[in-house]
Amino acid sequence: MRTRSGTPAATAEAAPVRRTAPARYAVGMFGTSLPINMFTAFMAFFYINELGMSTRAYAAVLAVYAVIDAVDNPVYGYLSDRTRTRWGRRRPWMLIGAPVLGISFVLFYSPPELEGAALVAWFAIFTVLTGTSDSLVNANYGALLPELFPAEKRRAVANSMRQGFQLVAMILSVAMVPLVADQIGYSATALILAVLAVVVIIVCATGAREDPAAWQVAPPRLWDTVKTILSQRKFWLIALTGGAYSAGMALVIAAVAFFVEYTLELPGGHATYLLATVIGISALCLLLWTSLVRRFGPERIWRIALLVLAGALGLMSLATQLSAAIAIGALVGLGYSGVMATMDLIVARLLDEDAARTGNRREGMFLAAFGFFNRLNAWVKSLAFLAVTAMFGFVSGDEPGPQPGEASRFLISVFPAVLVGIAAVLSFFVRFDRRVVEQARTGGDGSGGAAASTEVTDAIGGQRGEPQSASATSDGPARPGAVDTTEDTGGRTP
Repeated sequence: MRTRSGTPAATAEAAPVRRTAPARYAVGMFGTSLPINMFTAFMAFFYINELGMSTRAYAAVLAVYAVIDAVDNPVYGYLSDRTRTRWGRRRPWMLIGAPVLGISFVLFYSPPELEGAALVAWFAIFTVLTGTSDSLVNANYGALLPELFPAEKRRAVANSMRQGFQLVAMILSVAMVPLVADQIGYSATALILAVLAVVVIIVCATGAREDPAAWQVAPPRLWDTVKTILSQRKFWLIALTGGAYSAGMALVIAAVAFFVEYTLELPGGHATYLLATVIGISALCLLLWTSLVRRFGPERIWRIALLVLAGALGLMSLATQLSAAIAIGALVGLGYSGVMATMDLIVARLLDEDAARTGNRREGMFLAAFGFFNRLNAWVKSLAFLAVTAMFGFVSGDEPGPQPGEASRFLISVFPAVLVGIAAVLSFFVRFDRRVVEQARTGGDGSGGAAASTEVTDAIGGQRGEPQSASATSDGPARPGAVDTTEDTGGRTP
């Protein structure tokens, strides 16, 4: 594949590209979610509780992994934005990354009979390989959303569908794992999920219809892109909000197995009931949140959902029985579903503004920059486990300390509630100008033209460069008679 500034033979005058079916794109979220969910949800429980690795070793590896995982995101995003092949910019990377992800994920949960430093080394190697291959796949999969669905109405549909697929994946890769792994082991469970994930990712990638017109634009320059991204106040606010939310939820999912075993004092398989409640309620509420987004816009609903989620996580500290935990878990699922329905739409609005202002489609670098913050949740998890060691004496499954129940309660409730609460506060500072949002939309799955780009530049107050052609300021060539979609959020942005 080419990553230099040359362009493939396709031209803007080629026959119009068939639109990608939202379901064909959305199913990719099912594939990408299967390995990473089990990977992040049970890595601590498997290595600390089942294999006896100390929390200090776990935290040290995660701290190093967080740096690598955060750095590789911008690299993959930059390569993706600059790639020019006959198969597109994003799809080749997904096809390369999928098998690497599957193999690394299976080996992560299939360590030979190791202990001590050898076990830590195995954990470190396959933590990095699994995480970086997931970054490669998701940096490109995520970049396809605003590119394939520039019209906000179809984008909301595609996003809602993919979040639904993600919830189905979570049922299999999070909720069902405690029961299934008890029967066939973690290694066999990982193998089944890996095969399914690789097949689905390939199906998604081969069905995505990237627009060759987007390839005609000169690839963005690295430092220009970095400066543009880092100079935007909204980027920092959204990135910090998303990072705090992501870290909080990653810790919740990782702590469920500990919470059930040590706080509720129940067999590990009972974690399935709590996880299934959260995921099931999330799935049921997704359509509700999506309808609210279409009526009121994503920003207001995003803030409400974060507040609901933060409050529910705080209440989880009061649960002493499974029934109470399930009831509170339903509230967690309600808030979680709302954030899922809105987070990507908030990011996509920022990408629309940037494309309209600069004439460049650089979703890969933007999403990689957001991924940098989200991937730092590994640091937060490492700090949380170090904290429970210092505060409650919890070292490992072999040395749980005198207060393992309180340690688990801290992991699943106190720390996550604080993080999501911070995210909720930050979300109130994110504001999109209504004129900019409406002008940044392409009016369909086509282009608004160069004139729209310059108008948006003035509205944002950015610095305008040379006039761009229609194909250089959009996802594809301008289409006559494009349908105005400003009514998708009630004709307004809260």
